[in-house]
Amino acid sequence: MKHAKIVRLILGDQLNECHSWFHSVNDEIVYTLMEVRSESDVVTHHIQKICGLFAAMRQFAQRLIEDGHRVHYISINDPSNEQTFSRNLTQLMSLYDAECIEYQEPDDYRLDKELRDLGNSYDVSMKSSEHFITDRYDLKDFFSGKKSIIMESFYRDLRKKTGILMNGEKPLGDKWNYDKENRKKLPKNFTCPPPYECISDVREIYDEIQKANLAYIGHIIPERFIWPLNRKESLEMLDDFIIRHLSTFGDYQDAMDESYWSISHSRLSFSLNTKMISPLEVIKRVEQTYMDNPEQFALNQIEGFIRQILGWREFMRGIYWMEMPHYKNLNALDANRKLPDYFWTGKTKMNCMKHAINQSLDHAYAHHIQRLMVTGNFCMMAGISPDEVDQWYLGIYIDAFEWVEITNTRGMSQFADGGIVATKPYCSSSNYINKMSNYCKGCHYDQKDKYGDNACPFNPLYWHFLEHNRSKFQKNQRMSMIYRIWDKFDEHVKANYINKAKSYLNDLESL
Repeated sequence: MKHAKIVRLILGDQLNECHSWFHSVNDEIVYTLMEVRSESDVVTHHIQKICGLFAAMRQFAQRLIEDGHRVHYISINDPSNEQTFSRNLTQLMSLYDAECIEYQEPDDYRLDKELRDLGNSYDVSMKSSEHFITDRYDLKDFFSGKKSIIMESFYRDLRKKTGILMNGEKPLGDKWNYDKENRKKLPKNFTCPPPYECISDVREIYDEIQKANLAYIGHIIPERFIWPLNRKESLEMLDDFIIRHLSTFGDYQDAMDESYWSISHSRLSFSLNTKMISPLEVIKRVEQTYMDNPEQFALNQIEGFIRQILGWREFMRGIYWMEMPHYKNLNALDANRKLPDYFWTGKTKMNCMKHAINQSLDHAYAHHIQRLMVTGNFCMMAGISPDEVDQWYLGIYIDAFEWVEITNTRGMSQFADGGIVATKPYCSSSNYINKMSNYCKGCHYDQKDKYGDNACPFNPLYWHFLEHNRSKFQKNQRMSMIYRIWDKFDEHVKANYINKAKSYLNDLESL
């Protein structure tokens, strides 16, 4: 075995061909990628997520080899695989008689600690992943000394620093945020182009996963894997989004419909979160498209998309590094119920839940409103343990990595962080779901029935949730009007809501 001076670790979510590491070839550097059980067994992952990550990692390794780099790839069933990064790196240091280990900054706190601890035994150095627009602790510094943490102020600051959608010192169109214009339900005559699919055959990897006996959830057609596995395919998906979906994205980004599983969403999150493409290049492509064709796009379509990446994605990462590791244990609402079995099977009488869950099982994907206002809303109002909710979201979605999942789930969705991320809990009765989707029309339950025999569970659970958590929310300025409405209800009506909610909570599995 030819010796090497440096062993460089590339994690499965660091598949960035444009990283400066790869600008030149050095025979004294060995790059290593590893499929390890310490990652696959953290939670029960979707089978498409496991196949997608392994396939993308293998293609990335092959690309490095073709470019002349030395690569040591450790597959899941490799007899020499010690099944953790640290043990495999220890083995490689001896194998290559290497002098030091280099790695790119991990996005997850757990991996960051594991790799830092290697410094107790080896010469170890961490490099930038060269992916995000902000540094880990920029958000912490930005809000230092401020009374509240508001995404909008962070987002506006980034707009100014990057010049994205700016006209000098002012925002393009003289408005920073077009969110109020991006909440439309799909019109009856709306026709959505089918989602772009990058067809790959991952049967070989699927068979290896069976051989390794890795636990998984969800469904897959191994010979017809639809997610991007490399930078080229990711850019093709970006092109397709711009050509066929960008013009309607903003208007309908919150809409839900039984006929479509992605509507106008880009589905670029897997490519972004594995770093096959960068956030800034995506943002600039979309911005340039608007600048070149202002007559074809309304500004709310463009700003709504850019805000999700420049604003929300960077904001959530900043929250993660500001609040970890204690963030992972927060449970401000003292929620402790078990996640119902239908989250794993999709077998529920609630049509909105059935559609969102089955779509997730089929595609390893649901868009942000399905995650926030259907499954997330239900879990929060039902008092499901945030630990269980985190594990489900982290496992089932192909784009879910802890840094972005836990802040959205434990923070935005479940309000388990007590308001670090969100200024109010995102709860609603069936009215919101009926307004933004066609789910209620085909449901076993009656959306208009508030607390009767066939009441939509979202209706009594909503008022029970507010009453149960009154001491936590009644002084919240954004919640005061809701409590005034509740307080005007007849006591008999209140009792009916609460009793119906309790009957549902006592038998969540039957809903």
